[in-house]
Amino acid sequence: MSFTFNGKPCEGFAGDTLASALIASGVSLVGRSFKLRRPRGIVGSGAEEPNAIMQVGEGAAAQPNLLATQVELHDGLVARSTKGWPTVRFDIGAMNDVFGRMLGAGFYYKTFMYPRSWWKLYERLIRASAGFGRAPGEPDPDTYEHMNAHCDVLVAGGGPAGLMAALAAARSGARVILADEQHEFGGSLLACTDSIDGKPAAEWAAGVVAELRDHAECTLLPRSTVFGYHDHNFLTIAERCSGQAGRLDRATGAGQGRGSDGGAERPRNGAVKSRSAEARSHNCAQTLRGDAPRERLWRVRARQVVLAQGSFERPLVFCNNDRPGVMQASAVSTYIKRYAVLPGRRAVVFTNNDSAYRTAIDLADAGAEVAAIVDSRPGGGREVGGRLRELGIPVLAGHVLTDVAGRGRVRGASIARWSGDSWASATPSIRTDCDLVAVSGGWSPAVHLHSQAGGRLAWDDAQLCFVPAGARQTHDSAGACNGRQSLGACLADGVRAGTEAVSKLGLKPPAIESPITSGVAENPIEALWRVPAAKDADRCPKQFIDFQNDTSVADIRLAVREGYRNVEHVKRYTALGFGTDQGKLANINGMAVLADILGKTIPEVGTTTFRPAYTPVSFGVGAGESVGPLYEPVRKTALHEWHEAAGAPMEVVGQWHRPWYFPRDGEDLYAAVARECLAVRNTVGAMDASTLGKIDARGPDVVEFLERVYTHNVGRMKAGRCAYGIMLGEDGMLMDDGVMARLGEHRFYLTTTTGGAANVLSWMEQWLQTEWPELEVYLTSLTEHYSTLAVAGPNSRRLLESLGCDTSLDKESFPFMAVRPAVLAGMRVTLFRVSFSGELAFEINIDSNHALAMWERIMEAGQAFDIAPYGTETMHVLRAEKGFIIVGQDTDGSVTPVDLGMNWLLSKEKDFLGKRSLRRPDCVREDRKQLIGLLSSDDRTVLPEGTQLIERTGQPAPVPMCGHVTSSYRSACLGHPIALALVAGGRNRKGETVHAALPGREPLPVQIVAPTFYDPGGRRQHV
Repeated sequence: MSFTFNGKPCEGFAGDTLASALIASGVSLVGRSFKLRRPRGIVGSGAEEPNAIMQVGEGAAAQPNLLATQVELHDGLVARSTKGWPTVRFDIGAMNDVFGRMLGAGFYYKTFMYPRSWWKLYERLIRASAGFGRAPGEPDPDTYEHMNAHCDVLVAGGGPAGLMAALAAARSGARVILADEQHEFGGSLLACTDSIDGKPAAEWAAGVVAELRDHAECTLLPRSTVFGYHDHNFLTIAERCSGQAGRLDRATGAGQGRGSDGGAERPRNGAVKSRSAEARSHNCAQTLRGDAPRERLWRVRARQVVLAQGSFERPLVFCNNDRPGVMQASAVSTYIKRYAVLPGRRAVVFTNNDSAYRTAIDLADAGAEVAAIVDSRPGGGREVGGRLRELGIPVLAGHVLTDVAGRGRVRGASIARWSGDSWASATPSIRTDCDLVAVSGGWSPAVHLHSQAGGRLAWDDAQLCFVPAGARQTHDSAGACNGRQSLGACLADGVRAGTEAVSKLGLKPPAIESPITSGVAENPIEALWRVPAAKDADRCPKQFIDFQNDTSVADIRLAVREGYRNVEHVKRYTALGFGTDQGKLANINGMAVLADILGKTIPEVGTTTFRPAYTPVSFGVGAGESVGPLYEPVRKTALHEWHEAAGAPMEVVGQWHRPWYFPRDGEDLYAAVARECLAVRNTVGAMDASTLGKIDARGPDVVEFLERVYTHNVGRMKAGRCAYGIMLGEDGMLMDDGVMARLGEHRFYLTTTTGGAANVLSWMEQWLQTEWPELEVYLTSLTEHYSTLAVAGPNSRRLLESLGCDTSLDKESFPFMAVRPAVLAGMRVTLFRVSFSGELAFEINIDSNHALAMWERIMEAGQAFDIAPYGTETMHVLRAEKGFIIVGQDTDGSVTPVDLGMNWLLSKEKDFLGKRSLRRPDCVREDRKQLIGLLSSDDRTVLPEGTQLIERTGQPAPVPMCGHVTSSYRSACLGHPIALALVAGGRNRKGETVHAALPGREPLPVQIVAPTFYDPGGRRQHV
């Protein structure tokens, strides 16, 4: 496969990652560090990679900030480094390294404050150098999707422990989801030389995957990272389905067990590549699918979770340990055994544990020369089957690597004796030529998801790492992420976790034994958190802890000197573990250095907080299908097609498409609204009010619950009666309003504003579930189930009677604010006698399946009364004439019921949400903004909504504001414009004049009046 890197043509093989293909192509310099712009090379082979951050693709399909270790190679791939100008090899920003002593931790806070007049320059410089990669300016041509799933057992991680856990769960008949971030299941087994049950590890893994695929209830998700573990065992998974043009479809299991044996040859770059037909066929078995989404977000509810994420090999801290060519030992083995890539020709292996010895053997078997294994332990490591002597690899026990030579690539290493806390500087260092340094500082379990789930951690002195200690949710950790180091222990722990998970579900666990492995025992690790420099001072060569963010030992020291003691504060001051690292490589070494400086132990220092996402997640996978026309739902009422046929333009309100007005004979908005208003005032009008939120509330404790939520005395309501009610936030501000109806002793029907329906239901559920769980109350949304048809006007009663109604509609039988079940026009309905227009009105609530038929009957019968359908604009005019508010238009989150003149709704006999806040001194000020009406000094000007109100003209700028207009309309019924406004101390200022600041003209005098302009006594709605 052909690809380009920074414009240079390269070649790779199917199954390669971009990282393995770059190493095979002889590329050692892949980027620059964030702050000092030091040259950086590939360090790891997976999610822990800190340096190889790439811009992949071109144009609108480009993706920034991808790790080369996780990008699968495809033909035509285009990749670029994200740091380095004009080129990554010759970077002007490298001068930062020259002045590195001036760019220590916190230098931003100290440098860019003064002079303040330079801030614009500082801002441009910071923005130009910040970040990795560049987001495309064009719309993303790819698609993304969301998937919801439930399972009995979710296994996060497809390595040895994860495979065994999934196998045990699947054999019990449980519904299992196995997710792994790589495109092949097997994890470390894919680069392992051990055997399992007499088979090569990779072959054994392929057999397990084949069996799992045969289980109907087992879902395999390769290329899928479990990046978030949330409350109630809710987990989020990002699945990479496809990439750019020519991209690979999601693997269906093919590609397992690729080896480096058979037909190996040495390409001209010196790397070793597998040419076996079997390897090629396995990894090319992925098909192109142009209609596939690029990524998919899985939202999973799992009854039991097994975390088998493995562990991360830690780097070692010594001078210039960030040079290209310094790599993790496990990554070196992975590139050799899994990708048939040789990262170097002459290597030094530096370790404080036994795991790196296998890397030395892998290097030698691949044809590289291993100059030495440098082991800080006086006794060294355990012999690996006699292979070291056979291969002639020297072991320098009780030695450390102190420095490396080279800048764009390692050229040599300095080695010295080690006494346990210092190296013998009086003894001449051993200097050796090399182009690769493989380091291993021990292993850190991947505890990220365990911590996200609220689990605790404990320090393991024997393994020098944090391990899971206690789970808060129904999850278990297995394998390397549970502190198990050997392959046999990981497999056995996977069996344990899988069988325990299904046992907790009440399923019979299968009889399954842990496989037999060929691994050998290892000598214990010894602590080596930092190799001191010859002159242990700030002027010594940099010793890096976080490669991506240039956080060094000197930065940790500086943070402590400047007063930072808490590990979270040190993290933020030094950027330790920021970016994509999130503590994978840097955390333990950073905490150990901090502990040493503070004179504490590592457990006393503690860890930083692990938060989602475990690895970076694209905005696309978060948005899913909710982009463009699908950005938010288009909600239509059951009458939508009728409204469109009538020529009504639509207004979007809370995602609902509502008819704005119904023009006739070329009428504009104002003419149509005037006609509709007069029809309602003089004869009859009909409106589709189906979008109002509707909630069924029932249960033995429903009255007590509603008493706490609503401000009026709910318990005094009789069955068959309605009441206007308001809800307050905890701050005492008006949150929502609506009409409630009591349908029975323990059943209420609540309505909310159109835009507040979902929020109110969610808010009520929050109180029920988290604060008052002892209350037995059940809430059900009925917003879509029922349609509401409002019939308003002097002839509304006669119209309904002409349709045929089995319930008497006269004033005595059906008084104002009553609710009755009825049969109207042969259809079952619930009738409410309520009014948002101030006229005699009925609201018909009917099953949405029959709403259109009812509406057509109303319009047909209404012709005898010259009925007019009316829209939202007319509704606004009618309610404003009556001084009725709309929450969110006449309120803004800072308005109390007292400000609106709704004191009559506030019960003095009970407590309710927000009541205490109403007693705050700020809420009882006389000069608070209060709802009033405004009349203009002329009969032509309709004040724009939002117009600022000022006390008088001729004031110097800035002119103080005394209020603003919230609603403003031309009233056809009254013959002049009207407006509602919030004015400071407004209720005590009736008759006074303030001025409306209108653009392009002199402020207009307006008079403060009562907010009710029409029928202030409410006589018309009671007839």
